[in-house]
Amino acid sequence: MRIKSALAAAAVVALAAACGSGGGGGSSSSSNEPVKINFLSLAWQKESVAANNQLVDEWNRANPKIQVTYVQGSWDNVNDQLVTQFAGGTAPDVIHNDSPALSGFASDGYLLDLSDKLPAELKSDIPQAAWDTVTFDDGKGKQGVYGVPFLQESQVIIANKKLLDKSGVRVPTPDSPWTWDEFSEAAKKMTKGGALGVAWPMKSPVNKTLNLALNFGGTFFESAGGKTTVKVGPEEREVLQRIHDQLYKDKSADPAALGQGTADPLPAFYKGKFAMLPAGVFLRQQVAEQAPDGFEWVTLPGPKGTSAQQGAVSQTLSIAQDSKHADEAMKFIAFFLNGPNQAKLAKGDWLLPTSQTAAADPAMTARENGWDVATASAKNLVVAPFLKVKGFDEWKSKVATPVLQEFYANKITIDEAATKLVDEGNKVLERYQR
Repeated sequence: MRIKSALAAAAVVALAAACGSGGGGGSSSSSNEPVKINFLSLAWQKESVAANNQLVDEWNRANPKIQVTYVQGSWDNVNDQLVTQFAGGTAPDVIHNDSPALSGFASDGYLLDLSDKLPAELKSDIPQAAWDTVTFDDGKGKQGVYGVPFLQESQVIIANKKLLDKSGVRVPTPDSPWTWDEFSEAAKKMTKGGALGVAWPMKSPVNKTLNLALNFGGTFFESAGGKTTVKVGPEEREVLQRIHDQLYKDKSADPAALGQGTADPLPAFYKGKFAMLPAGVFLRQQVAEQAPDGFEWVTLPGPKGTSAQQGAVSQTLSIAQDSKHADEAMKFIAFFLNGPNQAKLAKGDWLLPTSQTAAADPAMTARENGWDVATASAKNLVVAPFLKVKGFDEWKSKVATPVLQEFYANKITIDEAATKLVDEGNKVLERYQR
């Protein structure tokens, strides 16, 4: 999920102050006093923050005996703050995070296993593939559910409609996406008149590469005998090679985008420098809000290989193990993440709701701004294989990011990239499996 610039220092102070009242709100001093619950939210976009606050206010009006305090946090420093708060017994009751962060907190005993607390309606409304993203070992060999997954991200293709129509290629649909071969041919046909077919911003290449690798069954990790190792075989090489071919064989991809972040190529996109931009569904917001007058764009489904599967992580709500009001916290979560409310949250964040009820909401299926294509892509999301790998973050930052950047920049071959990912990667993972 997206990590944005830190919020104002005041928000950090507010977080510490609001959560410092006790690990989960503390016991009420009188039976007449309302139960008080702290809710740490990492919402950052204007619409998303507004939706969060609106739902908290709605809850508080309807539940005078269970009052929720909204606490604004930041993706930039949330996990460091939580480590301190868990250790000091001052963690908030309800915690917004993403699923990769839950594994370590769960095994350290800081998060409550929600398996026996989930209301049937909430559990059945969210597909098992999403629950898989929040199911982890508790560090003692028992599997538990350590959060409620509610927002996810898929990869789509944002295209310049004028250049797409001019090329004469078949326009893909969710029911009939392009194959990777068709995608490559489309990019070549759109490479003319000074425009290139596609741009791949690869400043942070790992998650995008690994998630798309599932199109061909590429997992990059395998486990046997209780040990996890890095794997870069034929399945993992497919997407690597195809993106590389667009850059250096077909010359249909813009090499200038390689060192850029996801949104950095947008000015060139608006000027018609290239026709297609593969990106997370959230980028549609910037295009919708910033594209110049008269610029027409469409959202296309991502390409498929042997399948259309993509890896997914989830934004989540968890309950602190030390919360003194876990039952009340779960009641709030069940309200906050019901179908209609998930639709509001997804709309505010320009992401995909896990709730099947929310996915059917007219706001989620409208053609405007590609919501219909974006929402349809959720059916292809499966748990990202790396989500369960201890040491993944270090492998990602110290090994995979520099190696993939070198490979996409054509500084090393695919064989050299595979060797480095495996050999250097296994040295990292080994330290986490002793």
